[in-house]
Amino acid sequence: MLLFDWGTYNGLTTLVKAATLGMKLTEIPPRDFTRRSRGAEYFQQYRDIASKAFTTVTAHAPYYNTVSTIKDVYERSKKALIAAAKSAREAGAEIFNLHLGWRAWMDHRDIEQAAETVKAIISEVPDIIVTLEVTYTRRMLGTFEEVRAIMESVGSDRVQVSVQLENAWMLLTGAAEHGGFEEANTRATEEFWTAVLHEALKLSTHFFSLRFSQVVGFALGRRILKKRVPLGKGYPDLEPLARALARFMVSEVREKHEELRMHLIYTGPPETKYKDTIMLYAKVMSEVVPHLR
Repeated sequence: MLLFDWGTYNGLTTLVKAATLGMKLTEIPPRDFTRRSRGAEYFQQYRDIASKAFTTVTAHAPYYNTVSTIKDVYERSKKALIAAAKSAREAGAEIFNLHLGWRAWMDHRDIEQAAETVKAIISEVPDIIVTLEVTYTRRMLGTFEEVRAIMESVGSDRVQVSVQLENAWMLLTGAAEHGGFEEANTRATEEFWTAVLHEALKLSTHFFSLRFSQVVGFALGRRILKKRVPLGKGYPDLEPLARALARFMVSEVREKHEELRMHLIYTGPPETKYKDTIMLYAKVMSEVVPHLR
């Protein structure tokens, strides 16, 4: 039995490279759903190749907001997300990962409208699971509490969380507010990550869905934004995360929740993503070895 599926995002032209490197998961990148050249034939070809090489196919939704104060904008975004989910399913994806986007009202209406978007997706695409990605700033939708509220409003076990781990770190340490990445990094202990993973487990049904890349912060006006960087060039440190992941995956997920399928997706910059994905997998699995009996 696999402990977890691992891999990174790939367009059609890089599927063979990822499979040759031993990756068992591939994710359709969001840009594939916004290009006019990506018609039904493209997604059918993606399915034909991926089905022969990968255990898990996921898709990242295009970056359209799930809420808006302007009705026409909201309806167009919802329509585009539904179309993307249909294309993802055509490509063989089991999971459609949704970046919820910027808040519009900063009150309960954000939750309500986002839930309506998710309801529409799972209604129109009845055989796909929608994962809601954890955000890194409270100006966007996607705190653990908001994900839980949306899941409860939708009322379907086909909606769950996907934890972008560095996002959770920025959110919970306040790094996205004060920009103190060095200080926030000191708080990213093994115990910190174990608590994050427990929160993820509470909101997980079919999959235990995790993502990771290291980041640095930069200021844009009064906002602190993140920039993805190659593994080893940013924050948070990998070592305590790898130790927490190894222990948690074996003792909590594999031994107590056998129904869950785990995966870890590397989401760093494209220039180094294949090397970094393998490094991430190797680091986590080296920490797993002592826990296997």
